[in-house]
Amino acid sequence: MKKWNIASIPGDGIGKEVVPAAEQVLHTIADIHGGFEFEFTSFPWSSEYYLEHGVMMPEDGIQTLASFDSIFLGAVGNEQLVPDHVSLWGLLIKIRREFEQVINMRPAKVLPGIASPLANPNQFDFVVVRENSEGEYSSSGGRIGNGEEEIAIQNAVFTRKGTERAMRFAFQQAKKRSGHVISATKSNGIIHSMPFWDEVFNDVSQDYPEMTTESQHIDALAAFLVTKPETLDVVVASNLFGDILTDIGAGIMGSIGVAPAANLNVNGKYPSMFEPVHGSAPDIIGKGIANPIGQIWTAKMMLDHLGEEESATKMLEAIEQVTRLQMVTPDLGGNCTTEEVTNAIIQELKR
Repeated sequence: MKKWNIASIPGDGIGKEVVPAAEQVLHTIADIHGGFEFEFTSFPWSSEYYLEHGVMMPEDGIQTLASFDSIFLGAVGNEQLVPDHVSLWGLLIKIRREFEQVINMRPAKVLPGIASPLANPNQFDFVVVRENSEGEYSSSGGRIGNGEEEIAIQNAVFTRKGTERAMRFAFQQAKKRSGHVISATKSNGIIHSMPFWDEVFNDVSQDYPEMTTESQHIDALAAFLVTKPETLDVVVASNLFGDILTDIGAGIMGSIGVAPAANLNVNGKYPSMFEPVHGSAPDIIGKGIANPIGQIWTAKMMLDHLGEEESATKMLEAIEQVTRLQMVTPDLGGNCTTEEVTNAIIQELKR
């Protein structure tokens, strides 16, 4: 029997509620499969940890995490305790960068029984592949001067290696889907990095003649997500553009609480990290109504990455059956608790 060793970091806010829920579901699917099992090691790294220790994770935290097969993260951030730039760069982004998690992947699709805010969602089903290591989220830059003379400079850094890597990953994903890749650009307004992005996309496209491709400016593409999302298959985007598009994707699904994500290491040197899109949701902490679907769908993506595709498919089918029955939390218009939704998914898996 295979044993998957998972580093579990519930983190802040509702992460402490939805991570244990998703772990229950993972244990259930492992029991049903019978050929693998999970061992979770929990780490208390969070904003509360920062208040006690002055750091988001211990000095040897990265070395500790390196021995695990995957990292399962709940949420990072509680601005009432720690400024967001401290909490994110001290934990989430640190893990992404140190473990070369250069690809972020976030799917969006219509879930049965959930009303999209779109008048005509037309069964959209797409995935955004986001470059996850550089671009607009580079740490290059600084601040100089004082008072009205103060200047802040933020440099966006695009390398051919990083850009091409994300694009090739997007094309590989499209091979498993409908074979259509859209590149998110803004070369009519950003005069250096985006024309470069376009050139690399054109170069990479030559190696995939069987695919259909197009480039769309980010503002128009954002509009497409709410006017004709059913036309999208795989979108490849820079760090910032991908971040924005995927929040729109979560929104048109009906709630950011259902949106999953994966931070992928593609060279096999380090573990990948799996986290939902929703964040720590401080307004509903402790109420027992946090939507566990985003974390459970994220667990499904972790199963796919570990090679347990059959079990991953069953997990998504169970989620969809529960939403079809409208057994959902208040953010989706229901009245179920976190525990009730989790138990319903578990019961569907056992059928």
